[in-house]
Amino acid sequence: MALNNTYDPYDVYDARPVQQETAVGAGAMLLLLVLLGTAIGMGTAGWLTGLAFAFASWAVLSRALHRSRLPSFGPANRVTLGRAALVGGVTALVADSFRSAPPVSLLVGLTAVALILDGVDGRVARRTGTSTPLGARFDMEVDAFLILVLSVYVAMDLGPWVLLIGGMRYVFVAAARVWPWLTAPLPPSTARKTVAALQGMLLLLAGADLLPRLANAGVVAVALGLLVWSFGRDVRWLWRRSRVPAAPAGTVPELVAR
Repeated sequence: MALNNTYDPYDVYDARPVQQETAVGAGAMLLLLVLLGTAIGMGTAGWLTGLAFAFASWAVLSRALHRSRLPSFGPANRVTLGRAALVGGVTALVADSFRSAPPVSLLVGLTAVALILDGVDGRVARRTGTSTPLGARFDMEVDAFLILVLSVYVAMDLGPWVLLIGGMRYVFVAAARVWPWLTAPLPPSTARKTVAALQGMLLLLAGADLLPRLANAGVVAVALGLLVWSFGRDVRWLWRRSRVPAAPAGTVPELVAR
């Protein structure tokens, strides 16, 4: 097979099928906003935040899909898109909570379903053989944004220190622009996945207002401590890896156990 820059008229990527999926997802987010707004009389802040989330999600995902040239959206991405719609609803409720307290049961319900589905999309991707880098990134961004929104909600009661939980991942991404060695791929880690999953559950427990305020503070402190340990562990590994001289061409790199 020759590799050249000759235009192949048969190599045409049709983005319409996957773009239609993102449009359906945006429509689902808007429908959820209408239902929430009707049910609780959502204020202007909630509506504007929810609409901004829906538009931004649609725009960013559409662009990513076009650049990745995926032939189909895939069942796992549909699950993640459904989770994104729920996260949009949670975001609108949290924004509206600056005006008046939202129904806790509604906020907890939407968040709980989003967290439960977090374990579904990955399994669907593996079982259907549709795992893609874009799907993994989409899933990670939805998770990270949900944690940020929950930390904002809990911080209104416990104080701004809770925002460290939601902001830590974004600080890490920003730091990677200054120190490129932070962008190196990390080895798989069950501990990292467990800590990430616990963040949402512990923040949800604190936000559900089932425990005394002091107990909620303890729960969130545990979540923050675990997150600091996990990020510190990964940063240390990445830094040590960056200090290892590159192997000469033609040699086999030694596997480093961690």
